[in-house]
Amino acid sequence: MSVLNLSKWNIAIGDGQPLFCIAGLNVLEDRDLAFETARHLKAVMEKLELPFVFKASFDKANRSSIKSYRGPGLEKGLAILAEVKEKFDLPIATDIHDETQAEAVAEVADLVQIPAFLCRQTDLVVAAARATHKAGGLLHVKKGQFLAPWDCRNIVSKIKEAAGADLTILCERGSSFGYNNLVVDMLAFAEMKKLGVPVTIDATHAVQLPGADPRTGGASTGGRRDGVPIIAKAAVAAGADGVFLEFHPEPDKALCDPLSCLPLAGAEELFASLKAIRAAAV
Repeated sequence: MSVLNLSKWNIAIGDGQPLFCIAGLNVLEDRDLAFETARHLKAVMEKLELPFVFKASFDKANRSSIKSYRGPGLEKGLAILAEVKEKFDLPIATDIHDETQAEAVAEVADLVQIPAFLCRQTDLVVAAARATHKAGGLLHVKKGQFLAPWDCRNIVSKIKEAAGADLTILCERGSSFGYNNLVVDMLAFAEMKKLGVPVTIDATHAVQLPGADPRTGGASTGGRRDGVPIIAKAAVAAGADGVFLEFHPEPDKALCDPLSCLPLAGAEELFASLKAIRAAAV
């Protein structure tokens, strides 16, 4: 049995626990949008009695084009996230891209996230693990699109050795399937849970079509928004302990991955379905 706790927030994730929900924006666009999204999602989660961590990235460091919007950056972005944390009394999740960011990010984020492309970067993983453990948080590591589920054992062991504690939540976000496509293997959840860690599904990024946005001729990533609820529901039924979902009040106007994020107005209906599936699956 594997259960981890965000003790400061009285939130647990793992076997036998309620569905763990990481939700918010793909990237911070401005303070008002962050507040609007956090306010709406908090109301939904309180109504459904689901544990909730608000997520938004301060920087999207792996955009397809150098001209793509990346976010407000470390200093301004963490300041906005700190405001959200204080105003709405919510734990925060955000990405880290460089080991020099570890201390600053861990001071604000209760759930520090390692992007999929960076999950094997030892210096980054070690720095994030040490800073996160010191701050009392957890580490959410996305499995690289190039990794087999069982190969995540090396990530888990690095973190435990670096931090001296179990901090790892693994996240499935699809595997490369030929060119410009991802698929989610539903057997992966059981395989990763054999490593003794909780596992989540990033259904938003699992529907990406890398480098295949028809609107930009390959200068950005495409997506299949209608597939997000399908993958999320299937993953929870297959044993995922939590879900990672990104929303926007007007998805088509989102400044990053608009074809993959969901309309904020539909959050309650989807999370209610996922809660029911979790209850039936455990």
